[in-house]
Amino acid sequence: FQKHEFFVDMTCEGCSNAVTRVLHRLGGESFDIDLPNKKVRIDSEHNVDTLLETLKKTGKNASYLGEKSTQ
Repeated sequence: FQKHEFFVDMTCEGCSNAVTRVLHRLGGESFDIDLPNKKVRIDSEHNVDTLLETLKKTGKNASYLGEKSTQ
């Protein structure tokens, strides 16, 4: 699995719930939502474009921050 970090413009619990919903729909994702810092870390075999498109389905501004090392 690749570990990716994304910025998602989440302002509330509802926003993070929306992110959780779209990622669950994608399936097989392990992820961690950091609401205060507006970051979502995802362990996934999907490519970055797929993940970004999925995050954008929430209607929030999303961008790719980079790959995280697995250490």
